[in-house]
Amino acid sequence: MNSFAFHNPTRIIFGAGTLDKLGEQLAAFGTKTALLVYGGGSIKQSGLYDRVLQQLEQAGVRTVELAGIEPNPRVSTVRKGIELCRAHDVDFILAVGGGSVLDAAKAVAVGVPYEGDVWDFLIRKAQIQSALPLGTVLTLSATGSEMNGNSVITNWEENLKKSFGSIHAYPKFSILDPTLTYSVPANQTVNGIVDTMSHVFEQYFSLTTDTPLQERLCESILQTVIENGEKALAQPDNYEARANLMLCSTYALNGGMISVGMQQDWATHMIEHEVSAIYDIAHAAGLSVLFPNWMTYVHGERLDRFVQYAVRVWNIDPSGKSDEEVARAGIQATRDYFTRIGAPSRLSELNIGDDQLERMAEETVGFGPVGSFRKLQAGDVLEILRSSL
Repeated sequence: MNSFAFHNPTRIIFGAGTLDKLGEQLAAFGTKTALLVYGGGSIKQSGLYDRVLQQLEQAGVRTVELAGIEPNPRVSTVRKGIELCRAHDVDFILAVGGGSVLDAAKAVAVGVPYEGDVWDFLIRKAQIQSALPLGTVLTLSATGSEMNGNSVITNWEENLKKSFGSIHAYPKFSILDPTLTYSVPANQTVNGIVDTMSHVFEQYFSLTTDTPLQERLCESILQTVIENGEKALAQPDNYEARANLMLCSTYALNGGMISVGMQQDWATHMIEHEVSAIYDIAHAAGLSVLFPNWMTYVHGERLDRFVQYAVRVWNIDPSGKSDEEVARAGIQATRDYFTRIGAPSRLSELNIGDDQLERMAEETVGFGPVGSFRKLQAGDVLEILRSSL
């Protein structure tokens, strides 16, 4: 196990009815004017928008709105949010939605006090020094953005998708009411399942040894998602299933709680960012295609971890099988589960051909080789992309 430091400043308010605590949370920060950030309008259809406004009004908070956040949030939209905050003296940002909305809100938050262009943070031209305070009301279990400082933003004009992470971008509080996810469409629930599992994969498949607790934390989240994913799809208003998925997604990526002391990978996420930067697909749809192929490509680097994954997570019986056969059975079980819940398995299902593969491979390693489980060069990335067609 490696040495580590862990700190997470986000207050989580979890459970049915917790939206009613929004006003008091805003009041605790002395909020006068809030930027309300949300997506395409589903919160209006569900009635959540009116409930949020009521909480804001009761707390005496003036509201400025940034609506229409894209599934792959654009830096152009973030810039609009920054301008709104400056023009209206916004002192708090409230994100109501899923990971994309939260990512955009974080980028606005760090961009307001910065004199340059917010894209500087994404291309590592500048470091984040401060941010407006941010709170969230989560409507989709997926990214863990409600309890971390990460954000992924797309520059559509340049077909680039980049990320940042900063302690300054952690939400001050996040309201997690599983009932707010009842109305989530099935395909978004599927994306959330894949996203949560993928976050765990990036931490679990590690070369670090002597980490039994971290490994079992990862395995328990994966098992809980697998057990509850299909329940939530079959019964969208199953509170227990939705609550378990929500807690799993939060724990899966909240600054490293499940993987402290472990070297992490994140190569597959970097590859997918380049795919969705060009084709504007759902992030999790790309991960569903890519992850089993990444597993197949790299599993020989540490066969014992893939054997453990197969046995502990998928209950593969190792009797009479070689380690290679057990490992491949676990990878196949992953693919089969993704397919069973309706996630794509080939890039062709997403209308993606081979014409941009070289570009995506080169962009993936633009800052150098990606991953730590196995360091991937452009040629490695290209092979994984080709196997995903």
